[in-house]
Amino acid sequence: MSARSTGRYVAFLRGVNVGGITIKMADLRDTLTAAGLADVRTVLASGNAVFASSDIDRTELKARIEEALRDTFGYPAWIVLRDLDQVRAIVDGYPFPERDERQPYVLLAADPASLAELAEAAPELDPAVEQIRLGDDVLYWEVLRGRTLTSAFGKASANRKYKSTVTNRNLRTLRKILA
Repeated sequence: MSARSTGRYVAFLRGVNVGGITIKMADLRDTLTAAGLADVRTVLASGNAVFASSDIDRTELKARIEEALRDTFGYPAWIVLRDLDQVRAIVDGYPFPERDERQPYVLLAADPASLAELAEAAPELDPAVEQIRLGDDVLYWEVLRGRTLTSAFGKASANRKYKSTVTNRNLRTLRKILA
């Protein structure tokens, strides 16, 4: 992944509109626009912002967004930043057949080492309930509907040590981001 790019990006906010951190999407748009991002649009109320940015280092861009979120909304903000081509590749790479009784998830991380660590849980998983597969800077996960929070991997991925680096999205959300 190139450190510099011009074009469209997606900021995946961690922990927004769950657990007491409430941000109206109109306020998020205004905050990101004030931080120098262009053509900001939000997708759903789960903290997904698509925007344009000029040629800027991704590390600096990520830091700028997190600082704007902390300053405006007063919480310890963490994001995962991807460009739209990466999101498209993530969706296209989903390795499991989509079935009505399963939830298709993608875990994204600011630190890929977190995903590798989480992937080590795979041998202990019951494939009748869930399965995971490590991808390129993502971890794919499918789980029976209704078991997201109670499954072995659901519990492992909720560990507080991943709070600042990992977030997950349903595959349908990623498709809406691309639409």
